Amino acid sequence: MTEDSIAHRRLIIAGTGIAGLTAAIYAGRANNDPLVLEGDEPGGQLTLTTDVANYPGFPDGISGPDLIQKMKAQATQFGAEIDHGIVEDVTKQDDGSIRVACRNGDVYTTDAFIAASGASARTLDVPGEDELMGYGVSTCATCDGAFFRDEDMLVVGGGDAAMEEANFLTKFADTVYIAHRREEFRAEAYWVDRIEEKVDAGDVEILKNTELLEVHGSPEAGVEHVVLARNDSGHPKSKLDDPETETFEMDVGAVFLAIGHTPNTEYLDGTDVELDETGYIVAAGGDGGGQTETGVEGIFGAGDVVDHHYQQAITAGGMGCKAAMDADEYLEDVPESKTPGEIETND
Repeated sequence: MTEDSIAHRRLIIAGTGIAGLTAAIYAGRANNDPLVLEGDEPGGQLTLTTDVANYPGFPDGISGPDLIQKMKAQATQFGAEIDHGIVEDVTKQDDGSIRVACRNGDVYTTDAFIAASGASARTLDVPGEDELMGYGVSTCATCDGAFFRDEDMLVVGGGDAAMEEANFLTKFADTVYIAHRREEFRAEAYWVDRIEEKVDAGDVEILKNTELLEVHGSPEAGVEHVVLARNDSGHPKSKLDDPETETFEMDVGAVFLAIGHTPNTEYLDGTDVELDETGYIVAAGGDGGGQTETGVEGIFGAGDVVDHHYQQAITAGGMGCKAAMDADEYLEDVPESKTPGEIETND
């Protein structure tokens, strides 16, 4: 397919994480012929998790990639088509259909669109981080904290997420260390107070004006130690040549990066889909139907692209289910604008 050709689909889903694949399962069962575009992170963040122990139905746990593959098989069994494609632009057209353009030049129109493209956890790009992601380096304490019981753990960050993750990890860790690059935390007073209580109890130690430089270990042995830098004026990573900057090693068994997420919503820029100040989709919510609707008819949001609080596989799946049901209800009142798979040229 080229830029001057268009294929029409009844429903397109962007993303093959838990939200997108759950939506695909439900949409396929509803005979809505969903096309699922994988995006630039096929499988989503769960593919970075070596062992998922808190997803219902798997008492012995399951690896993230295995869970994704099982869900893909289930979605295709019910009629979903999964294809490579990174959505680059979404446009609501005058005839009510939605134009979806991909980075590789493929262009589709669709009667309904579910944005389930997730949010990417921010990382530090330090040596050892990529190699040990899923083997002691994690972006989700709730997902992985229990695997490192009785280990010393390092949390990197200074906002609400870092405080919440550190507080959670005290259930399992020997000691939780919080490394923050400045003197003052960005977290709300509520969370700072809770962490101070954990400090007084001996469960947490705070390392202010400290940044992570390196993570050492192996996939077989996990994280063994980290290299940190400290400077009393803050932001020590940019002051490594300063004689006041101290570089030191610390033995820890796990590193949790809690420096925020970036929602994958760039392709919605220029639409009337409302995004909050950090780029997350603002969905309708409420306690009735249509909770996943956006400000544009026919466009729905599900999973971490909407949810900046829970960000769990099971909550993403629940939202994917809701989005598919909302889209199905919407499509019942929308006549199909073209025959599925019909190709048109822009002559």
